[in-house]
Amino acid sequence: MIQIEEQRNEPGDYPVLPTPWWKRAMDLSFAVTALVLLAPVLGAVAVMTKLTMGGPVLFTQDRGGHGGSVFRLIKFRSMLDLRDVDGNLLPDADRTHWWGSLVRRFSLDELPSLFNVLRGDMSLVGPRPFLAVYLQRYSPEQARRHAVVPGITGLAQTRGRNVLDWDRKFELDLDYVDHRSFALDCRLLWETVRVVVSGDGADGVVHATEFLGSGGSDGAGTTAGQAA
Repeated sequence: MIQIEEQRNEPGDYPVLPTPWWKRAMDLSFAVTALVLLAPVLGAVAVMTKLTMGGPVLFTQDRGGHGGSVFRLIKFRSMLDLRDVDGNLLPDADRTHWWGSLVRRFSLDELPSLFNVLRGDMSLVGPRPFLAVYLQRYSPEQARRHAVVPGITGLAQTRGRNVLDWDRKFELDLDYVDHRSFALDCRLLWETVRVVVSGDGADGVVHATEFLGSGGSDGAGTTAGQAA
């Protein structure tokens, strides 16, 4: 039986660092520009998703945010909503679709998250927002990743994405928290372009395993829906 380690963290348990003015300015200017320039791409992905996978086109999910808050992440849906007779989602292998795999490989499913950036839920660069249920499973050190606003991309996304184990993800997230700067954000945005174009660390099929707590997570975890 899989053991889940509950830390029972409360919102007040999470450290909070202020967001620098340059970071918010970068987020707003980039998000607005990208949404305008990529509007045809957004429309094309939405239409193709509807035609090949049916509705809904968008996928939303509660994620852990700045200071341990919870927000609603917006993405393009990239997996089929197939369930068993009890209403439970089927395994990822049974819900994978060729179009969804293509969308994930080139991170097109992340484009709607630019609206999260506009709202201030997310930043362009920062630790990836994990499932909200994980907020109760972090150790105090792991919880430091929520000291900054979560991002669409970050160190972990340019160093292997879903092929990384949880320890390495936390290590990279905390490295970003401790060394956040304008120069680092610019470098990570540039590296993200390379990673997306090459498809490094994302074959469109591999999904992040479930985080079971600081003492119970490894490469053998199970996925929790469209959670990457």
